[in-house]
Amino acid sequence: MATNLKANSKYSEAEWAARQQLAACYRIFAMFGWDELIFNHITVKLPDQEGAFLINPYGMHFGEVTASSLIKIDIDGNKLDADNPWFVNKAGFVQHSLFHRVLPDAHAIIHTHTTATMAVCSVEGGLQPSNFYACNFIGQIAYHDFEGVTVREEEGERLVKNLGDKRIMMLKNHGPVVMGTSLPDAFLKFWALQRACEIQLATASMGKPIIVPDEVIAVHQRDLYMSQSPMGSGVAEFEAMTRKIDAIDKSWRE
Repeated sequence: MATNLKANSKYSEAEWAARQQLAACYRIFAMFGWDELIFNHITVKLPDQEGAFLINPYGMHFGEVTASSLIKIDIDGNKLDADNPWFVNKAGFVQHSLFHRVLPDAHAIIHTHTTATMAVCSVEGGLQPSNFYACNFIGQIAYHDFEGVTVREEEGERLVKNLGDKRIMMLKNHGPVVMGTSLPDAFLKFWALQRACEIQLATASMGKPIIVPDEVIAVHQRDLYMSQSPMGSGVAEFEAMTRKIDAIDKSWRE
């Protein structure tokens, strides 16, 4: 994230940059209305500290998150910055910790309960290739049957097995888990998935959807990959949204 934010002597340069970027992401989600009271999580690995992650404080709305209020935790959800007065929702980190633990490329993980994504997770067939954005994801999404609140470690083996080589999982009757090699990458995937689900809901209300043939989906995904930004997946989009939240409120920077 391009920024001229002042350093914070309490943190390493890499950690402070990660904190700023994650705080910006929470504010972006709040701006879009992708929050859910004080629940759900976006987590990132700290690039300079093995086994350390950042997560939102339990009890704080996405729209309140700041760089310094984010909590540093270990892979088991234990606090590493003891002077942070906020609590960690360790139960909510169970699912994140599982994927962070077994997937080296899962730098950032997003799990939220938006109406559109939960609705698509709750219908037979899940996401359908009936719109531009949905075609981005066909063949690239895993599904996992609902087993109740995802707080039990024993469910982890089935989650990993069902995920396979995918990096987006639709938890049936629940909601999506989106993973990225960077936070901007995960953000852009989530944004496009959200749009795909919103349009699927709108289309379903109008009549029978037009399903895109497999051969057209293949061409679409090939050309979509070729047209990616040289800045890296999601970077330009994330920076544009960061400028928008700056125009609203700069308190996330602190």
